Amino acid sequence: MPKATALQPAERADVDADTIGDMFEVGAHYGLARRRRHPSTIEYIFGLKDGIEIIDLEKTQALLNDAVGFLEELGEEGQQILFVTSKPEADQTVRTLAASIEQPFVTGRWIGGTFTNFDNIRGRIRHLDELEEKRASGELEKYTKKEQLLFEREIDRLIEKFGGIRDMTKIPAAIVVVDSKEEQIAVDEAHHADVPIVSLLNVDCDVNQIDYPIVANDGRADSIRYFLQLLRDAYARGADIAV
Repeated sequence: MPKATALQPAERADVDADTIGDMFEVGAHYGLARRRRHPSTIEYIFGLKDGIEIIDLEKTQALLNDAVGFLEELGEEGQQILFVTSKPEADQTVRTLAASIEQPFVTGRWIGGTFTNFDNIRGRIRHLDELEEKRASGELEKYTKKEQLLFEREIDRLIEKFGGIRDMTKIPAAIVVVDSKEEQIAVDEAHHADVPIVSLLNVDCDVNQIDYPIVANDGRADSIRYFLQLLRDAYARGADIAV
């Protein structure tokens, strides 16, 4: 799959030269046991310590620069990006960072068809909007208490499934994924819809599936937060949003 176009190095605001030290502090260099390594990540391995592969953070920095440049460009263009994770360690970070730049997000299970059956997904969101409008106007009060309770449960269920993408009126310009192996369905749908993928991923993932891979620890909350903040900041910088 061809890479989406990013800013050229001379035009791009690269991450600071001290980033490697920052990445080390959040444990970004910790990979996984060698038996779990995907062949595509071999070039990003620095060595082995206590049975755990250590990621070459200089190479991670180069990958990060590419991803930062790409998201900054999308921000400049006013494009929409979608944050995706099902990891509990990333849940609140994704919600907070996405909200800070008013971008959609998916936490928890990816809903199959989000891209490949987008019209149906939008239909479910419209149904949610209609139910909330009826509740606000008092229209649901004509139903029995049991029926009202069922409506409330349906609203809650729809918010849980679609709340993060209510404002996503079209397929986004890119997705930002935590752990592409864990989010394989989202990755497959992005490929099908020709949506570029930025992903924080560990050595068990296939970097060849990702347009902008960032090889680093994708299971530690500090590491996840660190990288997602940099990506959020890049988009905000391009869009001229104060965060």
